[in-house]
Amino acid sequence: MIIVMNKEVTEEQIGNVVKKIQDLGHEVNISRGTNRTIIGAIGDESKLDPEMFDSLPGVEYSMHIVKQYKIVSRESHKQDSIIDVRGIPVGGNQIQVIGGPCSVETPEQMNLAAQQVSSAGCRLMRGGAFKPRTSPYTFQGKGRDGLGIFRKAADKYNLPIVTELMDVRMLDTFLEHDVDVIQIGTRNMQNFDLLKEVGRTNKPVILKRGLSATISEWLMAAEYIAAGGNHNIIFCERGIRTFETAYRNVMDVTCVPVLKRETHLPVIIDPSHAGGKSWMVPSLARAAIAAGADGLLVEMHPNPCEAWCDADQALSPQEFTDLMCSLKGIAQVIGRSL
Repeated sequence: MIIVMNKEVTEEQIGNVVKKIQDLGHEVNISRGTNRTIIGAIGDESKLDPEMFDSLPGVEYSMHIVKQYKIVSRESHKQDSIIDVRGIPVGGNQIQVIGGPCSVETPEQMNLAAQQVSSAGCRLMRGGAFKPRTSPYTFQGKGRDGLGIFRKAADKYNLPIVTELMDVRMLDTFLEHDVDVIQIGTRNMQNFDLLKEVGRTNKPVILKRGLSATISEWLMAAEYIAAGGNHNIIFCERGIRTFETAYRNVMDVTCVPVLKRETHLPVIIDPSHAGGKSWMVPSLARAAIAAGADGLLVEMHPNPCEAWCDADQALSPQEFTDLMCSLKGIAQVIGRSL
């Protein structure tokens, strides 16, 4: 950690900072410049916090120089990690597209969706049994019954299932239904109690980015999961909130190369929630793969006009099949497979 002192700092104030650092068991290095004096605290940074020093007289600001996210950082693990989902690799050379409806509605709908997802070439299926909705009066999902419907439909085509966990009290239910990948939605990215509990399982976790979360905050949220012992984490960009109103959210393609630099874990993109309109999804999906994303989370409904949730952003089966074909070409150009 470094502590930057202000221009008017006195020797007594510098001495007080040095003493505090030494009292905390760290060594000290003082660098005196023309305009600023910088004090370095040498030792285990995890035991120090900027708040310990920022209120001291003469201190302008203090900051960590080592990243706070240890386990998920590229520094801790130089090689790319590949997350195994029932034998299907997420990360590495093969790109995975996770397709399916926004929400579980009926057994007939899910059976048809599973068949269409499988025939399009997907190896994993998405579907929401519990739905976070802005309005308390809109469809909230089928709950436990939805998990059963989803599991049964996906098993017919040997598709691992991806579904969102909203409440820590439902974790045991998810494990009972053998959910293959637990999704933590954007609204729960910083639900730290939920992250801790998911961290105690061995299930792969898709961690979506919060609506206004910085990449650093996103990485720190993942660290909560990893610190519990579960390192099977997949980052998912789903669009961030800005001033723009022409589309639902802004898909931050820039996050892909940034995350690839900062973490060894896989990165996927949800173009459906980013654009919010089905006609945008193919372009955003292709951009994500070209940027280096390891996969996509795409909404497809057997009959989008009849979808109970997010009908505007769901692709039809034919649109979904066409998208898969176009993505294969992009993957090939960048030396990957779909």
